[in-house]
Order: sequence, then C-alpha cells, then structure tokens
Amino acid sequence: MMHRQALTMVETWRGGLLESYHAGHAVICDEKGAIVESWGNPDQVIFPRSSCKMIQALPLVESGAADAAGLTEAQLAFACASHHGQALHVKMAASWLEGLGMGEADLRCGSHEPSDRVERDRLIRSGERPCQYHNNCSGKHSGFLTMNRHIKGHSEYVDHDHPLQVMVKSAFEETTGEDSAGWGVDGCSAPNFATSIQGLARAMGRFAGATGGGDRRDQAMNRLTRAMAQFPELVAGDTGTDTELMRAMDGKVSIKGGAEAVHIAILPQIKRGIAIKIVDGGYRASDAVMTALLVRLGALDANHPYAKKRLNAVQTNWRGKETGIVTLAPGFLGR
Repeated sequence: MMHRQALTMVETWRGGLLESYHAGHAVICDEKGAIVESWGNPDQVIFPRSSCKMIQALPLVESGAADAAGLTEAQLAFACASHHGQALHVKMAASWLEGLGMGEADLRCGSHEPSDRVERDRLIRSGERPCQYHNNCSGKHSGFLTMNRHIKGHSEYVDHDHPLQVMVKSAFEETTGEDSAGWGVDGCSAPNFATSIQGLARAMGRFAGATGGGDRRDQAMNRLTRAMAQFPELVAGDTGTDTELMRAMDGKVSIKGGAEAVHIAILPQIKRGIAIKIVDGGYRASDAVMTALLVRLGALDANHPYAKKRLNAVQTNWRGKETGIVTLAPGFLGR
C-alpha cells in the first residue's frame, strides 16, 4: 500500500525569502474513531510521548485507585501534566507523595532543571539542586505510584513488564484501536508505546465522546478530560502552549503536547479528537498547526492573543525589530 508522505505545514520567512519549513501529519477523528479530516499520512507510526498521558492515567481512575486514595480533580489533571516545575507544581508533587506515605526517592522519573525561570533562579540563588519533583513528569509518576500502591506492585514501576505498565499498554491499545508497533523508553524512564497518527486521534476522539454516564472507561475518560480543562495551569505552566490555549477556550477543550512535536486536543462539545506530529520535532510548527486546527473547528478565536502568538506569528530579534514570520504553508488548510 502506498502511503502519503508528510505534508509541508508551516514556513518561516525572513527578508521576503523562505528560510525554513516544517512538514508533518495531522488527523481529526470523531467519537467513533472515524477520520473526519487528515493531512500527510494517517498511518505514520509515531511515539506519542507525553501527549498520551491521559491514556496512561486511565488505569489509575478506572481501577478505583484514584478514589481509594482520595485524589482531587486537580491531582488528576496533574497526573496528565508535562509541567514547568513552578513552585505550585513542586508543592503538589511533594504533598501528593507525602499523603501516600512516600517521598521523592520513590519516584523513578529523574531530576532536571525546571523550565520555569522563577523556580530555576530560586534554586540557583539558594544553592539548591533540582530534585525529581521538578521533573515535568512528576505528576504522572505520582499517579503511577498511587496505582502501584493500589495493586501492591514492586518498586520499579517503570519496567515495561511491570503489572502497572501492562495495564497501561492494554488501555493504550484499546483506546487507539491498534496493537502497538513497539515501545521505547521515554524521557522520564517510563515505556512509551507506539501507534499511528490515526490511532492517537482515534483515542482522542473517544475521549471527546465520553459522557461520564457510561462504563468505567467512559467515566474515566470524561473525568480526566474535564480535570485537564479545569486546571490548565497544572497541565503545563503559566507560559505554556497547552495552558494558554486551554485558558483561551475557557476550559472547553483539553490539549496536551509531547516531546518531538506531538500534540493532541480533545473537543467534547463537537466530539472531535486531534493528533499532530511534526517530522522534525519543531514545537513552533506543532503549536501553529494545533492553533490553526482549533480555529478551523471553531473552538478558538483566531484573534485571541494566545492564538496570534502562535499562528502567523511575527518574529522579532533582541532589539524588538521585526525579522520575519512563521506562517502556514500554501496548500495546507486550503491556503
């Protein structure tokens, strides 16, 4: 079968000349998993990276582990986060594990410098080193530890054959509607299961169609989607694309980005799911494409400051002088 190639979606212009371009794939699915629109190759197999954290959190909710631990909706949103390591994120991770009778040493995500400048500068001034609470995936791992305690699993919960990760893989394959083509180790050491762009969009469409009145899977999908939209500041951070766009849409849409320019959106009001992958891993392109598709679906006002920041965005240098523009490529979205 001949597969379509990646489509040029975003271009960068400087001085009236094309300087760079980004190609990718994008799929929009309905609540039944059928493709509504697609660009590039829907069958392209990818690692979803952190864009699938709500799928990884499904066993936590549908097993009853979340309720048994008394988790709040804010904590469920945090379980789906790739946060910036702001003070509120670090405090939430620490208090969550403290409530479980655990601590930072129980995490298996590793530590890195926070992307939040305020917290980064505080650490530098105080001579402190970042810890695992600062890891952008500490919320997901707090959810993993909660689930692991519930099933009484061994401490190395990120092993790909750990009972917890076996449950995650099952949820992943069931929601994407595909057997995973393989797995790789993610940045936070957890296994990341591969799927097609269509499979990822199919899963997001199913999340979008969840009403909360169905079976355990439906209820868990609905609850996680609502939690993310309700607490956008926990999903990324005050300057993050996911947080800003969710705020711009008043909590009507849930958005989640992942490493290497993967991006998803869940739109419950119109029962649509979006999945995007930019081939070269460029975030400026995935941000622009996500913004454009949300505008196309009527979910986002193209004139909102957070939309204009990412779509047809004027580039400036350190002196504030205009240098160029990042814009959608001709031929994409009917341009």
